[in-house]
Amino acid sequence: MESNQAKKEKYSIYQEETAFKKELNILRDDYYYQMINGKYTILINFLYKPLDILSGDAYSARKISEHKTFYFLVDGMGKGISASLTSMLITAYINHVVDSMLKDKQFNFYDLIKSAIEYIQPILLEEEAVATDFILLDAKNNTMEYATFAMPAILLENSQHEIIKLKSNNPPLNKYQINFKIDTVDIENIVKFLFYTDGLVESETKDDNKTYNSFVENDFLNSFSKNSFVEKVFDKIKAQDDDITLIFLNKSTCFEGLVTRKFFGSSLENVDEAGEWFEQELNTLLSNKESINNAVVAFNELFMNAYAHGNLGISSSIKHKLIEEDNFYETLQKKEKGCDKKIKVTIHKIMNNSEINIITKITDEGEGFDTRILSEIFRNRQRFNGRGVYIARQSSAGIYYNSKGNTVLFIAN
Repeated sequence: MESNQAKKEKYSIYQEETAFKKELNILRDDYYYQMINGKYTILINFLYKPLDILSGDAYSARKISEHKTFYFLVDGMGKGISASLTSMLITAYINHVVDSMLKDKQFNFYDLIKSAIEYIQPILLEEEAVATDFILLDAKNNTMEYATFAMPAILLENSQHEIIKLKSNNPPLNKYQINFKIDTVDIENIVKFLFYTDGLVESETKDDNKTYNSFVENDFLNSFSKNSFVEKVFDKIKAQDDDITLIFLNKSTCFEGLVTRKFFGSSLENVDEAGEWFEQELNTLLSNKESINNAVVAFNELFMNAYAHGNLGISSSIKHKLIEEDNFYETLQKKEKGCDKKIKVTIHKIMNNSEINIITKITDEGEGFDTRILSEIFRNRQRFNGRGVYIARQSSAGIYYNSKGNTVLFIAN
């Protein structure tokens, strides 16, 4: 018979898991595995790494319009339940206000900040303070508006590979905050952005007790992707001792460094041909065999999706059923006979200081899909549907779809 202690431990684990699921539901990402397309392609990446189940950090990324994106980061004072409650309450409230503003088609950056402050002040304790970033990027007008409250400096990299630091322009958000300041910066010449909480830069490193603050600028400068940057971070810090949250943006002119492009017909024969062609191309661009193998795995999974789900229009649920009935490949061969849609592949080589990055784009002529469904797939890795995308993500330094869902871009790991 199960003891009372065992029951208590099981109940505690259940409560922790439920609390973390609730936190993930409060966080909002309108660009789940999406890139922003237009004059520039912007790759959006997040790292949310709580120290405990109850995190004092939270974030949101909200699509305001085709060209405008709102980013929010919050870091509650201290650790534990109090900090987590504050962070989650203000994040949930901000998402509610954004939803209301978008519904009424009346988004106002100043009013959003003012409303958030007025909401959280009665909840704050006398001695409590909150660090926050409110950031609005306008890709059309090349501007970034920001109001930061005692957060670490925003880091920007320009096209001359110089770091620009934007220090906090407001004191910590507190119970008696009245006025606040919004500044605007021109981002036409900016190629990368880094927004983060202090858990990143205050982490102690293996280098004579220096904090990571001594390394963040150089590592950011020498990282094209979030994966590359995060790898550098955890190579240097001793151990995580606080919540770490960051938003890493990469902006490029759709992309430079075109190596080659090729079109393929929609057939199983071309699936094999495309995989062989891609591997040959990579052998001339990369020397690391593991990187080549990983990229080929990612390419094969994503190209197969473009062929079967995209051009042939076979949904994940139908695919699952056909596989159970052992009729999947026969169905593909029947459907491809009446399909004249093409799949376009482009390969780009990007140099970021000493780092070589191979960017591959695969575009089909199908109807696309809503990338937000990947959220549930990636949280439940045992599900069959969508596991190809999961494998591709694990085998690359990032995958990104366009808003329609018929173009996918991935970075060789």
